Amino acid sequence: MYLTRLELSHFRSHRRTVLDLDARPVAIWGANGAGKTNLIEAVSLLSPGRGLRRAPAGDLVRRQEAIGWRVGAAIRSGPEVHEIDTRAEPDHGRSVRLNDKTVPQATLARVVPMIWLVPTMDRLWIEGADGRRRFLDRMALSFRPSHAEASLTYEKAMRERNRLLKDQVRDPAWYGALEAQMVEAGAAIATCRAEAVARIQQAQDGAQTAFPVSDLAVVAPEGMPELSPTALEDSRPRDMAAGRTLVGPHRADLLAVYRDKGVAAAMCSTGEQKALLISLVLANARALKAGLGAPPILLLDEVSAHLDAARRAALYDEVVALGAQAWMTGTGSELFADLGARARQIEVVDASGESRIRA
Repeated sequence: MYLTRLELSHFRSHRRTVLDLDARPVAIWGANGAGKTNLIEAVSLLSPGRGLRRAPAGDLVRRQEAIGWRVGAAIRSGPEVHEIDTRAEPDHGRSVRLNDKTVPQATLARVVPMIWLVPTMDRLWIEGADGRRRFLDRMALSFRPSHAEASLTYEKAMRERNRLLKDQVRDPAWYGALEAQMVEAGAAIATCRAEAVARIQQAQDGAQTAFPVSDLAVVAPEGMPELSPTALEDSRPRDMAAGRTLVGPHRADLLAVYRDKGVAAAMCSTGEQKALLISLVLANARALKAGLGAPPILLLDEVSAHLDAARRAALYDEVVALGAQAWMTGTGSELFADLGARARQIEVVDASGESRIRA
């Protein structure tokens, strides 16, 4: 599975960029601000959601023209080639077309399995649980595209319940249907998350890798009951006082322990935390390849940060061995010297505020 063509129109700093590609990894290098991350952010929008920066559609437009943006791609998946077109006009949300048919964003998860690692994740283990839940849910989504629908159903029902709580609505008749939806969708979310953790763990345990293995667990806050109609009903007084729902999978956390050292990821060094993240991304890719017969597309922004030369070379070897089209960025070509001709090498330069490709 890989992109054979990528087209950007008025996307961030790229006024017009077209790349024809093969299955090799893509090494993108250039000065800070040249538009490297913008390029892989465009690729991330070939999956559901707001992309690797989680930016609103209106923030993605090239400001100089402000006429809307477009990302188009051709993706080979086995013997098939899919055409994807996603765009947003001024003051409109993002639309998606797959093979000339308008489809919901969630459909993309079934067509383009994709995993990414960006510098903001470097603090994943030491900051709030929100980021770890998003990381866990991206893994779960990669295995089960239905995870997106369950998450959307749960979030919508919870927002409506939270509105009732804030309005101090006490009549239980208003809550029943919403809480039933939350319980059903919440059970599906928990199942998908548990499956993802189990498959990642299995992929780590059986791998020959230069990166550390972590033991994972999905946990709830201490004292929080398992999600059920009774738990939600019992929690209404506390929830009303807080103005939000305090029970459910939206409060879960992902914990990791560096296995060989028996140390929680939050207590590891910066370099070890980065290596643990890379290990999980690679394990996710291996597990998907085992299940789908092909690895996902990988987006690894500034992946060489906090990696020494030996670990960097080991990463490239593992990516190539996976057969994944990994899009990797860095500030200089020397960072990708170990890849050589095994990767497509692309330089991005800034030309008076416009990103251009020097391949």
